[in-house]
Amino acid sequence: MGILIEPDEAERLVREYSDLILRLGYTWLKSTQDAEDICQNVLLSLVEKRNYPTSPEEERAWIIRMAINACKNLRRSAWRSRTVGLDTVAEQAAFQPDPGGVLETVQALPLKYREVTALYYFIGYDTNEIASLLHITPAAVRKRLSRARDILREQLKEENL
Repeated sequence: MGILIEPDEAERLVREYSDLILRLGYTWLKSTQDAEDICQNVLLSLVEKRNYPTSPEEERAWIIRMAINACKNLRRSAWRSRTVGLDTVAEQAAFQPDPGGVLETVQALPLKYREVTALYYFIGYDTNEIASLLHITPAAVRKRLSRARDILREQLKEENL
């Protein structure tokens, strides 16, 4: 399939959303390489299909939903369960969180807490926007954030002892 959008529009999409997609991918997958793959796939999909919303808020939400779905699909794939990542056999060349740091502690959270924490604190969505993206209630988002904070508080307190 050929490119259906102008090169300037493609550059804008990459400039505006590549970092966001990378951060989401890393939060979901805990792998820099997988996050880069997700980012590339989502951006290619955007460039090939110009059927996404045109308002900036809807566009951003739609792209985040695409990235989350791509991460879910990768996590469920049979290929992923039968392969070993390069990070287990080679030295890391890309960004990795500091051992014992806050980001590493957030990455250790269960997925349902990690995703709301990333969307709320790292990306800046409010609880209603997160609820809409994840198809859960705002009350569930607030409860997950509260539980995530409690877990983080306890883990960080233990590390500082």
